[in-house]
Amino acid sequence: MLLSCQNINKSFGEKDILRAVSFHVEEYDKMAIVGINGAGKTTLLRIIVGELPADEGQVILAKERTIGYLSQIEAVDGQNTIYEELLAVKAGLIRLEEQLRTTEHQMKDADEVALEQLLSTYTRLTHEFEMAGGYTYRSELVGVLKGLGFTETEFNKPVDTLSGGQKTRVALGKLLLEKPALIILDEPTNHLDMASVSWLETYLINYQGAVIIVSHDRYFLDRIAGKVVELDQGRATVFTGNYTAYAEKKELLRSADRKAYQNQQQEIRHQEEVIAKLRSFNREKSIKRAESREKMLNKIEVLERPTEQNSEIALRLNPATTSGNDVLAVDHLSKAFGPLNLFNDVNFEIKRGEHVAIIGDNGTGKTSLLKILNNDLSADSGSFTLGAKVCIGYYDQEHNVLDVTKTLFSELSDAYPTLNNTAIRNTLAAFLFTGDDVFKSIGMLSGGERGRVALAKLMLSEANFLILDEPTNHLDILSREILEDALNRYTGTVLYVSHDRYFINRTASRILELSGRQFYNYLGDYDYYQEKRNVVTGQLAETDQHWSGHHPSSGPDSTAPSAYPANTPSAPANASATSSAVMPGGTAAKTEYQSRKEQQALARKQENLIKRLEQQIEELEQQLAAIDTAMALPENATNAAELIKLNQQQTELSSSLTGLYEQWEAAADS
Repeated sequence: MLLSCQNINKSFGEKDILRAVSFHVEEYDKMAIVGINGAGKTTLLRIIVGELPADEGQVILAKERTIGYLSQIEAVDGQNTIYEELLAVKAGLIRLEEQLRTTEHQMKDADEVALEQLLSTYTRLTHEFEMAGGYTYRSELVGVLKGLGFTETEFNKPVDTLSGGQKTRVALGKLLLEKPALIILDEPTNHLDMASVSWLETYLINYQGAVIIVSHDRYFLDRIAGKVVELDQGRATVFTGNYTAYAEKKELLRSADRKAYQNQQQEIRHQEEVIAKLRSFNREKSIKRAESREKMLNKIEVLERPTEQNSEIALRLNPATTSGNDVLAVDHLSKAFGPLNLFNDVNFEIKRGEHVAIIGDNGTGKTSLLKILNNDLSADSGSFTLGAKVCIGYYDQEHNVLDVTKTLFSELSDAYPTLNNTAIRNTLAAFLFTGDDVFKSIGMLSGGERGRVALAKLMLSEANFLILDEPTNHLDILSREILEDALNRYTGTVLYVSHDRYFINRTASRILELSGRQFYNYLGDYDYYQEKRNVVTGQLAETDQHWSGHHPSSGPDSTAPSAYPANTPSAPANASATSSAVMPGGTAAKTEYQSRKEQQALARKQENLIKRLEQQIEELEQQLAAIDTAMALPENATNAAELIKLNQQQTELSSSLTGLYEQWEAAADS
């Protein structure tokens, strides 16, 4: 065992973040920690690496084992170049290499005795150098830099001139080259493009050590993780398998917990009703029965209400009007910034109902295209045309659509002045902003909170053409899943840029890849794109075919990969998605109908039995009350024979009443 977390507790003020969190990590485990924003994932990582003390519990690391940690805000600085910064990790190897060169120089002029000693030293140093990867460390360093998206022309850039994202990538590269026994990564894919994420996946899968990852990239977790630790309401649950396996098991457990909770709540309500009814009979024996049931009810260990996560954000996107079939036509569009040519002579069309994802490396012009379509940026040449009745709803990854000086409430009320206070509050509540939260300044919100406000505005827009720039940025996994479900129910048209491959896989029916300043069509989801891309790339390399401004007379044939320049006319991606519903056979439907009718008949029969018993109980109680009244009459007080008769009737009626109570309880409990 490499690492063990035992009963970790952590609170901030009165809020419990972690409660008795326990799990262990084996030597070569690849483990993911998942949970909603605020669940305590980063707090747990900081406790593991010793940056934050636990209130209770302990973290045990195996002897002579090292931990490497990359936080979300990890960065490097200084005058070193990118290459020098990573090379510093290999300082021990460099010193060893220098000792080898020095020994080689000394051996040239050494006498026989000294030479023998120097040869022994040289052999030892050579072995150490080889075992430590001395002959490959420079090529390994270059491979890591290229894998993380740095070109050779960038190797000599000073670190202090880099962007925050680039500095984080340098820090990640240093960590990978250090090769600790346990790598801990907090959102490592935030600043990586798809190619770099794919490279990192392969690197971590083959890493000869353990890995703990916190990430919202579910595709990334699917490929790497073999174990998942979920943090929910402060407690940890360990699942074997990748993210998809965890999600399936979690849904089964959530369903079972929900059913158990509902059944228990139903039983509690039933017992309370029975107790109230027994008390209403107002007889000594019925009251005793009620008290007995009450004692049993108080001994029940009441289950906690399961968190209904998927219903917390009620996101609904409904177009106000239906657009024409032709939503967008892009004609010979080009854009460059100085010497940087983003895309040339681009042509493509989008039809109503299509969900199109734009993918490509960072800096290729994906966001610029969306800004052009939203008239936030002008093209250098070419044009685009929106179809009839097209109304755009735009989501900006930088949330520039929000006024940071306004409150959440005023942001929505100013944008939609016809909405009343209740409608605005309900909309914000759907995105988890309740109470006084609605009067918070947008400038004080986190990136994820601003994203939710921007989505709230988008929801109210009633647009029929959504243009989304990285809509899943800053959203936790739960919020991403809810957005996916909303887009899948959306009947309008969607064009978006995203690096979230899992999100693309669930929501896209067509993919436009921006590569080599051109767009290429893939009629399918991300998995289909991955499957066909290598085939297409190979065919392009083999034929050396160059597509630019080309309009073939027809699309790809049925045997060719479904990828071709976006200039090529294409059928709507959802055209092949039609399916026929299979209705159950008449016999099965009839059996189900009969079963349902029988159950309803039994339920009515039981209700009638309970009503009949209650009526009989009421009649006996009235008779007993009459006997009590008769026994209290003065003329009967001295009439022994009459008292004996009344007492005998009272005993018989009480016995019958007890039997009716038992029958009523049995009927009520069945």
